[in-house]
Amino acid sequence: MKHVAARLVQKLNRMKVAEDMLERVSSDPTFMKRIVTGDETWVYEFDMQTSPQASEWRLPTEPKPKKTRQSRSKVKVMLTVFFDYRGVVHSEFLPEGLTVNKEYYLSVMRRLREQIRRKRPDLWKENSCILHHDNAPSHKAIIVNEFLNKHRF
Repeated sequence: MKHVAARLVQKLNRMKVAEDMLERVSSDPTFMKRIVTGDETWVYEFDMQTSPQASEWRLPTEPKPKKTRQSRSKVKVMLTVFFDYRGVVHSEFLPEGLTVNKEYYLSVMRRLREQIRRKRPDLWKENSCILHHDNAPSHKAIIVNEFLNKHRF
């Protein structure tokens, strides 16, 4: 037996996936065009002053005004976006009071599927869409995987 660090195993797995993808790209020219990538990010409220709004009248002998550092707003919302090589396929903001859990993400997958049907009829007709998202717990939940498998996503 050999003691192997978990990071090394992860790195080897990533290399294997990357090699597999390179092989698929060379054997299937449409492969990259069928990938729909999704991710979530926090979006913060931002109140930006225009230069004229921030300017002040000062005498030539007065010191320049100090600019305050901009900080992140406490008002934030989660944005989920799915896109492919042609652009955004689906985006939505997480409704206030909800969290991204398996039930919510399953509903997102249903709405994404409908948007693919509307915006990417070629992928829909051929049922050839490849979904790429990270390993967040809500993304790899059993009910989400069952839905994706059922619809051959």
